[in-house]
Amino acid sequence: MSDLKYIEKETRPSPDAAVIWLHGLGASGHDFEPVVPELQLPPEAAVRFIFPHAPVRPVTINGGMSMPSWYDIKAIDTERSISTDELMHSAAEIGKLIKRERERGIASERIVLAGFSQGGAVAYQVGLTWPERLAGIIGLSTYFPSAGDISPSEANRQIPIRIYHGVHDPMVPEVLGRQSVTTLKDMGYSPEYKTYPMDHSVCLEEIIDIGEFLRTHLKLV
Repeated sequence: MSDLKYIEKETRPSPDAAVIWLHGLGASGHDFEPVVPELQLPPEAAVRFIFPHAPVRPVTINGGMSMPSWYDIKAIDTERSISTDELMHSAAEIGKLIKRERERGIASERIVLAGFSQGGAVAYQVGLTWPERLAGIIGLSTYFPSAGDISPSEANRQIPIRIYHGVHDPMVPEVLGRQSVTTLKDMGYSPEYKTYPMDHSVCLEEIIDIGEFLRTHLKLV
């Protein structure tokens, strides 16, 4: 059982699909909870959304201040110096949430991982290494710091990956989003990439696009 606290939101009783959605640095699971009705999922779709809260820990780039964080960031540069150990621990905790959904009767291929910024980095790590086929990975305004340490799972070699990024993002520059696409392609994946005229945030067009991805890959259409 995961040590993480989380919020659950079901679109209908008896869900047969799940989306585990990770927030960014300094935020909480409540951040993306209001997005669910805006995804324009079919009214008959029964999907369980899980929004975990990251643990509170000191963050070096913020003067050592403690805040919700999936891992410590030691320097902001194009390489993003981070605590890999903490990222891996967070990935293991998210893995426990996937296992819980499997125990609740959700097929692995009907589970999507989504993450914003730091949360997206964790989603990449979990989704690309998970031993059972998953429905997809959604990376929002994020980057791929564990690319050099990852041991890909054969089960998810063909996993659908959709990456969204703001062209005016000052926190995670768009070059890092494009870099993730290049890295994933070099690893043999086929990510799709789309940008929006926004900063380090989400916009309505992006939310509608996420809904389309979920309808397609969770077979909700």
